[in-house]
Amino acid sequence: DSMADSIKPLFTRKHVDEGDNVTLSCNYTTSSSGNLFWYRQNTKSKPEILLNVMQSGTLISTTPRMTAEVDNGDKKQVDLIISSAAVSDSALYYCALRPTVTGNPAALYKNLHTVSAIRKVVIYMLSGRSHFFLL
Repeated sequence: DSMADSIKPLFTRKHVDEGDNVTLSCNYTTSSSGNLFWYRQNTKSKPEILLNVMQSGTLISTTPRMTAEVDNGDKKQVDLIISSAAVSDSALYYCALRPTVTGNPAALYKNLHTVSAIRKVVIYMLSGRSHFFLL
């Protein structure tokens, strides 16, 4: 059932140099064959959907410089690949198993800090289960 569905990032923060390619990874378990989603939230902005990808790896929606890869075998991993990272990519990224309601529960953000990057790209990741208000 969906209560067993989960998705979680392999790390919560990543620092990379401007121009580098970046891979963000989440492990997931799900009993359904639904899609996987990547979101990004910039400071003081609403979350935006970046990619909608089927578990087969087929991209449903795309964003420039970004693509996704899915391993739906033993690993159960979905990667977001950002080509040539820019300072403007510094943000909070989410992986999700379902289209996600965009609320803003304060508790989610209590330990997050504003990111300021000068020629560095700083990436934070959060994830949650399908019945969470993730964003």
